[in-house]
Amino acid sequence: MTDPRSWVAPTCTGLADLLAAADAWDAPSLCEKWLVRHVVAHVTMPARLTPERFGEEMAAAGGDFAVLSDTVAARDASLPVADLLDRLRSPDLHAWQPPGGGAAGALIHAVVHSLDVTVALDRPAVAPAEAVTAVLDLLATGDVFGIDLTGVRLEADDTGWSRGSGRLVRADGGSLVALLSGRTLPDGRTLPRR
Repeated sequence: MTDPRSWVAPTCTGLADLLAAADAWDAPSLCEKWLVRHVVAHVTMPARLTPERFGEEMAAAGGDFAVLSDTVAARDASLPVADLLDRLRSPDLHAWQPPGGGAAGALIHAVVHSLDVTVALDRPAVAPAEAVTAVLDLLATGDVFGIDLTGVRLEADDTGWSRGSGRLVRADGGSLVALLSGRTLPDGRTLPRR
């Protein structure tokens, strides 16, 4: 597999380019209760928060990352669009790796959240096709988001990627990543959780 870090920058800059040309900041995303601007505020959090500031935010959230994410997304979604776009293009964001997640975790973060926007907006994925396939491999073999794949066959109709056996779930690779991330697709499809 190519170094996952090589796909983070084109994914983030592709999302910035899409959003710079589209008036979609207040459109719903695939993230429950988050608009596109909330997703971008969340994705770019590592480019805004120093490790010390992150620690302070985590302490204020009682050690609950979900609370921290919602708090920071709600607050920072009101930042100027130009600032959010600059942060998507930031080399600091492109080099960031989540604690314990490494380069694969950074790739999952970038690809999943870019798809939270593009799938919701019915736009093509901004992540390189190889990155989407790599994330499919990572999510289908792990239990990152608590999805139960027992008796499920996944097939990407745009790449030929497939995994598992049983009830067929067929969609483009980006939509499959969204499903494996616990999202509900615009057509209402979901995968069961453990």
